[in-house]
Amino acid sequence: MIIDIIGDIHGYADKLIGLLTQLGYQHNGQCFMPPKGHRALFIGDLIDRGPQQIKTLDIVFAMLDADVADAVMGNHEYNALAFATLDPEHAENYLREHNETHTRQHEAFLAEVPFGSERHHYWLKRFCEIPLWLETDSACFVHACWDVDSMAILKPLLTRDNCLTPQALTLTSKKHTPMFDALERVLKGVETPLPKGIVMVDKEGTTRSRVRVRWWLDDLDNRPIREIARAPHSAIAQIPLDTKAEPIDFTLKTDKPIFVGHYWLTGTPTPLSTQVVCTDYSAAVDSGYLTCYQLDTECPLPLSPNNFVQYRHT
Repeated sequence: MIIDIIGDIHGYADKLIGLLTQLGYQHNGQCFMPPKGHRALFIGDLIDRGPQQIKTLDIVFAMLDADVADAVMGNHEYNALAFATLDPEHAENYLREHNETHTRQHEAFLAEVPFGSERHHYWLKRFCEIPLWLETDSACFVHACWDVDSMAILKPLLTRDNCLTPQALTLTSKKHTPMFDALERVLKGVETPLPKGIVMVDKEGTTRSRVRVRWWLDDLDNRPIREIARAPHSAIAQIPLDTKAEPIDFTLKTDKPIFVGHYWLTGTPTPLSTQVVCTDYSAAVDSGYLTCYQLDTECPLPLSPNNFVQYRHT
């Protein structure tokens, strides 16, 4: 079987339709049906940013309901759930604060799905059906990082299919807890703190004291942060050249290929390493392209740049 692993869509349904059509999927009046021997897998971040939120969700969930596709949860679906859920310990607060930054990040979705509406409740319920990760005999699929230690912390809180429960959502929203840190690893990646007094400003203008690292590299420790950081060049340039990372507690504990989204890559698609592929090539901006990696489950390795397909919208 060929699994078509599709990157972060972020509400750009026209790009999704273009990519599915390019891959040979055909709409049968109810959903896009794959070519014989194919199945789609959506790597998360279906929502936010783009102008076609509902249209995107309708396409994806019609395929999920027809059992011709799978999906894993992205941090934006998780954020939507936390943004809409009151904290049981502090009933006046939501699990995800309704501050200016969070509201701006979520505004495209709420423009089409008004907060508290029947439609809003429906889609939140559907998001809860998406597992945090999937593992098959041939590969591993997760939005940001395949960290089995973090998954072991989360597993007792989840359903048998690795979906969020109300308890899991509440506990993973509490900062400075093992559950919060585990969820952050799986859906947002591995981070390292910047040295005291050093901060960087990201592409959205948010000041950050931590930076994501390229966890798929060998030997992360004792290297300059600039060598291992995964951030825009403009942000990395704010870090002094000789600044080294603190010891990073991460080890990749699988021999299977791993597929992620999340990282806003650019340029010609290529595997991140001999074992890791990212299919997020910044489709949420005009200069980026919705991207797919076609995995042959009979021969998953070696990973090859020839397996990428991009929808080159005009």
